[in-house]
Amino acid sequence: MANISVERIHNLGLEQARVKAREVVGKLESQYGLSPEWSGDKVTLKRSGVEAQLEVDERRVKVDVKLGMLMSAMSGMIQSEIERSLDKALA
Repeated sequence: MANISVERIHNLGLEQARVKAREVVGKLESQYGLSPEWSGDKVTLKRSGVEAQLEVDERRVKVDVKLGMLMSAMSGMIQSEIERSLDKALA
């Protein structure tokens, strides 16, 4: 099992950060088959071998990912993709 944690600070304000987070979640859902479940400003994304949580607030976005054994081999690539996606969305 591998764990990934990525956090980014932003100056977008809560409403705009929510919009950006929903865009990122939509892309993850369509590209990787992750099923999102929203609860306020947190979303849990799941599929076989992957469980992730994205949390957004007025100053930061935090993503925590737990990878199963088979997906652990790809943890570096997955972390890089998360970082790139957040940087692009929050720019």
